[in-house]
Amino acid sequence: MTVDVARLQNTGVAGVTIAWADNSGIPRSRTVPAAAFGDAVRHGVGITPLFAVFDSHDGITFAHDGLPNPSGDIRLIPDSDRVTPLAGQPAFAWVPGRQAGPDGAPWPYDQRTRLEAQVARAAAAGLSVRAGFELEFFVSLSDDGPLGAHDGPAYSPHALLQVDDFAADVLRGLAANGVPAGQFHAEYGPSQLEVSLAPADPVTAADRQLLARQTIHAAARAHGLRVSFAPLVTADGVGNGLHLHVSVSRGSENLLADAGKGVPEGQGASFLGGLVRDLPGIAGVSAPSVPSLLRRRPGYFAGAYRFWGVENREAPLRYVPSSPFLGAGRANVELKASDASGNPYLALAAVLSAGLAGIDDGAPLPPPVQDDPGTWTDAQRTEKGIALLPSTPEEAERALLASPAVAAALGEPLLGAFTAVRRSDAAWAADHTPEETVAAHRWLY
Repeated sequence: MTVDVARLQNTGVAGVTIAWADNSGIPRSRTVPAAAFGDAVRHGVGITPLFAVFDSHDGITFAHDGLPNPSGDIRLIPDSDRVTPLAGQPAFAWVPGRQAGPDGAPWPYDQRTRLEAQVARAAAAGLSVRAGFELEFFVSLSDDGPLGAHDGPAYSPHALLQVDDFAADVLRGLAANGVPAGQFHAEYGPSQLEVSLAPADPVTAADRQLLARQTIHAAARAHGLRVSFAPLVTADGVGNGLHLHVSVSRGSENLLADAGKGVPEGQGASFLGGLVRDLPGIAGVSAPSVPSLLRRRPGYFAGAYRFWGVENREAPLRYVPSSPFLGAGRANVELKASDASGNPYLALAAVLSAGLAGIDDGAPLPPPVQDDPGTWTDAQRTEKGIALLPSTPEEAERALLASPAVAAALGEPLLGAFTAVRRSDAAWAADHTPEETVAAHRWLY
């Protein structure tokens, strides 16, 4: 397409930042001068293929056979339809990018392309998907360590008063940057806020998740604050989730609508059944870091056990039913085992692949659990078939590799790079205390 470079320059844009997220959920980017953006759209920008094997500490692992040395170059191509002049950074615009081979062909390690493949798979089956993220984040007065900018109370307007100007700029910035927000409030954790993004198609939802984080970081900087989306800000804290909501429809029919019975039926039940079946593998992608595993504790609304529930906020899969008041279109399932260390494109790809496999296989949906299994005895959990989700890197890797649906969502090359990165992170953490590991991840996202 023709890129109106003059329009960008006339709005004061000096550079366009082309962004993507790596296999640890960390945003990476290249910025080109506004005058060169048209050429970047046509030919891409050269980057190393080794971004696929960057770990969370900017180390490069060569343990993946597909990328065994520092040789090679690929192209980062901006999606010019989504270029956005940034309200909080008026000299810059932002655009999501995809990675392509030197010949422009799809690059097997590109996370956005893997999500697009799952969206196409759903469309081929006559299905459409809507998705949206809830972003929890800690607001700090300090760059050195977590020093809360508000002291609560949780969910209170009095907490927002303490960060009033920042909160207003978050909402204005999201609106100006084309990221519709559903709601914004002080959350349960110390100095924690949450913004919910409106649902969209999966690729747009993942793009908006990255753009929302950029927008919030810029608003914080303008007010002398710093924000953290990390799974844990302190080793013993509540931590932050980036919860993922998904619905699936055939035409105008939301398959997750409960038809007045409180639970989905038919293909909607099979979609949810597929998520329950592959939940350990999904969590290995959507909440993959060592701090993710440290956060996954019973009683913290972090999804510690493998089960689903109807409006049960302790459940890693929280089913939100339809109702006469809200309408059938609002039914969805929320993945709570999801945080900022999970690449948003891969998290969505894993969810769609598992859910679509559930429809293909007619996966059974076990009964919902409305209690907190963390308060049960071991015998009660065993009787109900409820076990902990993986809590160590080794368990998480085994669960990921044991899930054909999730492995297929990534594809063999990307799965190899992803697991190599996880092993590199685990080796780093093995030489550090939990407190040191949490501190090292605090400002990455």
